Formats: sequence, structure tokens, C-alpha cells
Amino acid sequence: MPITPTSKIWMSGELVDWDAATIHIVNPTLHYGWGVFEGIRAYATDAGPAVFRLTDHISRLFRSARIYLMEPAFTAEEIIAAVKETVRVNDVESCYIRPLFYLGYGEMGLNPLPSKTEVAIAVWPWGSYLGDDAVANGARAATSSWQHINANSIPPTGKGTGQYMNSSLAKVSALKAGYDEAILLNPAGNVVQGTGENIFVIRDRVLTTPPIQDGLLAGVTRDSVMTIARDLGYDVVEASLVRTDLYHADEAFFTGTAAEIVPIASVDDRPVGDGRPGPIAREIMEVFRAAVSGKADRYKSWNEYVRD
Repeated sequence: MPITPTSKIWMSGELVDWDAATIHIVNPTLHYGWGVFEGIRAYATDAGPAVFRLTDHISRLFRSARIYLMEPAFTAEEIIAAVKETVRVNDVESCYIRPLFYLGYGEMGLNPLPSKTEVAIAVWPWGSYLGDDAVANGARAATSSWQHINANSIPPTGKGTGQYMNSSLAKVSALKAGYDEAILLNPAGNVVQGTGENIFVIRDRVLTTPPIQDGLLAGVTRDSVMTIARDLGYDVVEASLVRTDLYHADEAFFTGTAAEIVPIASVDDRPVGDGRPGPIAREIMEVFRAAVSGKADRYKSWNEYVRD
């Protein structure tokens, strides 16, 4: 999806023009993929833009940084304030937000430790990641031939920049085969997630999502959906799934910051349920939309407003 430029990007304490937000070509993050990032969304509300679960996202960013031995010169509170400032100065009511910790210029090689950790925050308008048709009618997914990274190769519990080559390979294969999204399995054959989304399966009104131990990223939207579903009276369990669990599901859906909530219409050319978004997914989607837009008092703590 093409990027719509905004005016300013926050870079290690300074707001710079969009086109001036550059790094040197001899940069270790560019060459070796040593960096961490977050994907966050801000939504339009009656009280102005609100960043959805900003503090939780930035906490995860710093957990990722710890995994990769990165030590930014800013605190989590300073990054939270910088995100709000960047949304504010770009005058956007709703947007996608990308904070990035990367290695500064001056060192090269596989040892990242001598390099200074730099920070960038960019925001831009971004619509439905998997497309409006997938949201309305369900995504067509395929099990990927690419195996998901595991904890003994690259730690999947962090959002490291380089590890997303794994997701990109799966994504491209799915798109070239005519599908909307790929589903990755771990070495044991268990379902892990989509290329950039967590996954839920519904059967007999019980929601099941894979456990963190199967190698997935602990999604903030995943956690939000688990809370919403339980508040609606549904049982939610974390348990390992295999691909046939997707074939036998009454409903299934993806969750993620970029994707938000997207029903799954089919997996490996087998319809999920009747091949259309189901009632439970739609109910959860409705509550989620109310929450992110500041219209659900029960979840008002999730809305972190940009304007004082």
C-alpha cells in the first residue's frame, strides 16, 4: 500500500522534514537488520486523535530493545510524548505510527554493541492493510511453505526489523498464488500467526488463539480482542492449533494493529464455516471499532489522547 507522506518525522529529539529524514547508506541496521520497531494506530474521536494503547506499544518496543541489547537515549515516557507530538504536528486525525530504534552511523560489522541506538517516529494515513474487501467479505488465506522463525533462530517475541524477511517471503508467495494472506506454522506443525497478524479460531462459540510458546508475537490487538470477547461472555483459550483446526472452524479471523480485525473466509481453498464473516467476529469487530473511536466507556483507558 503506497505511503502518503506527512510533513514531519521525529528523529532522536528533532522534528525534521519528511524528505530530510535520511540515514547514511553505510548503516548497520540497513545491512544487517539489527533494529526494533512498533506499529501503532491513532484514531479520530470526538476529543481529537487518540493513540490506541500507546503505552502498551511503547512498553513492548522497549522489551524488544532489551532482547536486541539496544539502549536508546530516551525513556519510554519521552518516546510516548514524542509520538503524541509527531501526530499533533502532522495534523492528522487518524494515522499509522511507526517508532523505530536503529543503529547509528559510524560502526560496521556483525557486532552491534559499539553503535549508538537512534530513534525515529513517522506517522502517515493508512487504510485497511488487507483491503476493504477482506474486511467486508473475509480474507483468502493459505498455509505457507515457509516455516515461521523459532526461538532458537531469531527471538519471535520481539519485533526485530530483520526477522520480518520471514514474513515477507510468506506474504509474497501467498499474493503471487492469488491469496490475501499467508498462515505460518512452527517446526512442530502448529499454527503460529499470519505474516503480520495473530489468529483466532472459533468453534462451538469458544475462541482459541495459539499460545505465546508456539512462537508468536504477543499482539496488543490480540490482547484487546481477548478482553472484549471475554467481556461479551465468550470463553477464550490459548491452545496450540494445527492447520486442520482452521478447516474445521466455525469462524476465524486475523488481528493486528495494521490489519485491525479481519475475518478469514477460507484457508487453503477450504471455506471457513460458510465462507463468510461470522456473527461472533462481527460482534467483536463492532465493539473494537467503538473502543478505538472513544465511544466505549468500558475501554476508555485504551485511548491516549494527543491533545491536552
